[in-house]
Amino acid sequence: MYILLMGPPGAGKGTQAERLIETYGIPQISTGDMFRAAVKEQTPLGLEAKKYMDNGQLVPDAVTVGIVKERLAKDDCKKGFILDGFPRTTSQAVSLDAILQDLGIKLNGVVNIAVPDEELVRRTTGRQICRSCGATYHITFKPSKKAGVCDKCGGALYQRDDDKMETVKKRLSVYAAQTKPLIDYYKNSNLYIEINGAREMDAVFNDIVASLGKSK
Repeated sequence: MYILLMGPPGAGKGTQAERLIETYGIPQISTGDMFRAAVKEQTPLGLEAKKYMDNGQLVPDAVTVGIVKERLAKDDCKKGFILDGFPRTTSQAVSLDAILQDLGIKLNGVVNIAVPDEELVRRTTGRQICRSCGATYHITFKPSKKAGVCDKCGGALYQRDDDKMETVKKRLSVYAAQTKPLIDYYKNSNLYIEINGAREMDAVFNDIVASLGKSK
């Protein structure tokens, strides 16, 4: 099962990826993990990427695409994978098509977990983290027993700057602008599967699995 997984911040992509890994027995491959592994293994492309990362610069497409190709050619991807965080642009999508063709792989589906912005804001801005132990809570979905206090260690709960309303709205706006051309690209290839992510986790998961089954 070869899956490309998309979704905005707060859509629950991480949770669904974990369940898909368990169901299909395939690895999840994120851009960050690929970069870290390539750097650790000191591959030529990994060392090239490290130069940019150390300077706080974006890794150029040519290097990123090379690292993706190396990763997808590994043995653990022969039965499938969940690709997360790549491609981010239509030019990267074209490069991915070429990589997959070279490797003799066909995607089963491009799964986009779609959630309205209002719901994403509600989910993300309600998150609280313990300053002492790092435990995570949510004022609506997983509140602490005592407001502002961690159940586990009694530490103070706080809201990260990137979870504040203004920041979240800006991130969502940037994501939408960057992702729309990519969604249009995959809609034209008949691989695109849009899942309503504004529901219970089980319903979303069952919908993803059912849609992928139909796409075989």
